[in-house]
Amino acid sequence: MLNRREFSQQLVGLGAIVGGCHESTVSAEDTEISAKDEFYIEPPKKLPIRRFDVVVAGGGTAGVVAALAAATQGAKTALIEAKGYTGGTITEGGTALHSFYNLWKAFPGTEKRQVVRGLAQKIIDRLMSVGGCTGHAEMELGFDYDSVCTAIDTELYKWITLEMLTESGVSLFLNTTVVGAIREGDRLQGAITESRAGREAFFAQSFVDCTAYGDLAAQAGAEYSEPNDYPVANSIALANVSVEKYYEFLKSHDALTQLARGVRDGQEGQIVRLDGTLVRLPEEFRREASAIGLHIVTTTVHDDYFMFLKLNFRMPVSPTDRDAVTSAEVELRRRQIRAVELFRKFVPGCEKAFIARTAPRLNIRRARCIRCDYDVSREDVLEARRFPDEVFVYGFHDLAPRYKIKDGGVYGFPYRALCVSGLENLWCAGMLITSDFVAHMSTRNTVCCMGQGQAAGTAAALCALHGYRSRQLPYARLREALEAGDVVFTV
Repeated sequence: MLNRREFSQQLVGLGAIVGGCHESTVSAEDTEISAKDEFYIEPPKKLPIRRFDVVVAGGGTAGVVAALAAATQGAKTALIEAKGYTGGTITEGGTALHSFYNLWKAFPGTEKRQVVRGLAQKIIDRLMSVGGCTGHAEMELGFDYDSVCTAIDTELYKWITLEMLTESGVSLFLNTTVVGAIREGDRLQGAITESRAGREAFFAQSFVDCTAYGDLAAQAGAEYSEPNDYPVANSIALANVSVEKYYEFLKSHDALTQLARGVRDGQEGQIVRLDGTLVRLPEEFRREASAIGLHIVTTTVHDDYFMFLKLNFRMPVSPTDRDAVTSAEVELRRRQIRAVELFRKFVPGCEKAFIARTAPRLNIRRARCIRCDYDVSREDVLEARRFPDEVFVYGFHDLAPRYKIKDGGVYGFPYRALCVSGLENLWCAGMLITSDFVAHMSTRNTVCCMGQGQAAGTAAALCALHGYRSRQLPYARLREALEAGDVVFTV
């Protein structure tokens, strides 16, 4: 029996059949099918070809920024997204964006520095202009975890990013899934997609995989592992609640651990983030919350609304396993209902709470881990190491205060960590890189993924437009383009 890697490589070979139009469906009478057969061999089809300079697969956290960056360089850019909107984990997870700043408040005497700007900050600026963001609200409690809370309106994020992509000239292909790859030697020639319009082949000079699952890289035959070292989740938003009464509930039990105040429904100085420790809450609430993987942290940009309550579920296998994911989807929906019941019963102001938002499918923190030319290590992150080929800097760790970047500083993110091993024109960005769990607990976070997206999209465009292979791209040229895009290096 073929293993997954061998099967993917055979798909790469089969995907090389391309042409100018769809071929009519072949009937079962034209193929020999036995009742004992375990496989059905699809007949060849002629696929319509679309041609671009850069193709970005996945319109989520990293993909939006990668496509914007490529288009900014003048590349004819396609963005392929399986859902009907952009934003990915930012919109489906619903939590705050971590983090535009260094962890200065946890290190007395350390300077406050915004370490990520560029396209990520431009998105925040657009959101602020329509009331869709809290701003970079400083943490009053819990600043040993993050110095700021940057929460966003998930629906406005979808619209703003779609608007920015359209304005930049990116060709959007929503409700379209990458299902195959066309490879010749060490170059990716095309990505095969499927939608209700049928199968198509997207040819380009450069490709960026931002699918979170590493779908394009895997289809192209890249090496990968599947660590399955995180739970999956499906967060919910609750409406008809009281933010202030939730604050009082946590405070009354001496359970409050995080607090930030920022812009909420246009009013400054309002509570926008709360978290607490379960161990000090009522026994029944604590026991049931633990059983359903409920994290009681929430963020909001609106009155009477909890934008984010997370429910975790530990899968026995990788989330690339469809059948296991199906079971997890059902279990997470059950947990969502129980979470609402808990808040109605125990939290004042939530007696008539109801679910106002869920993700269309479960969220992952990691699926495939794609092998790249450099694997960011925990020492690189925690020791605040810098690199001669770094493409941005970052200063947040999701396991703080246990793990923090040294002295409230930053580490550099090397260009090599974006280049997929064995392929000359494929970059990866987002949660699908970095094998070490501790390092990944920094690099997978939203603002880091946005920085990766700007770097990968810029590099892909420069290579496509000037005929470079990914490893031939002069660093000075890439650095110049990134600095022109307001990427921070000197902090």
